Amino acid sequence: MSSTPPPPRLRPAYNADERSQLTGWLEMQRAVIHWKCEGLSEEDAHRPVLPSSPLMSLAGLVSHMRWVEHLWFEVIFLGGPEAGPRVDSEEEDADMRVDGVPLTRLLDEYRRQCATSDEIIAAHGLDQAGRHPDFKASAASLRWILFHMIEETARHAGHADALRELLDGDTGYY
Repeated sequence: MSSTPPPPRLRPAYNADERSQLTGWLEMQRAVIHWKCEGLSEEDAHRPVLPSSPLMSLAGLVSHMRWVEHLWFEVIFLGGPEAGPRVDSEEEDADMRVDGVPLTRLLDEYRRQCATSDEIIAAHGLDQAGRHPDFKASAASLRWILFHMIEETARHAGHADALRELLDGDTGYY
């Protein structure tokens, strides 16, 4: 696994200000994604366990989350160029196609992408809207995007929890 320790799973303080609550809940859900990958073999990390979702592996999920962070903060919010598997490949769900990519690399890329997202969040007001001219979602404020990213990350943290239980019986949420 990665030499970097996983992020702590901490809920924000009950009396935290709005920005601290939003970023705190997002960070906690991101940490759950990392936690669900702890101690997995490469084989298990890349093994899909849902017959109707052959690309749904923990490794694929981590890659997907990395690219979701990029899309919402760097592309939709800042207006940067779209990059990554979604653009570079004509295959559906290309961001989840990670055969041969080590889980440690995927987790490190996700961690770095989250750090970039955090820098963007810290540098902008919650009421500021996105800038990308080609995405309708650019009308959303940073506050809306943060709520969406909490929802998106928590939903996939739930997927990661179920996948991990199916892989090796490991359970637990918080």
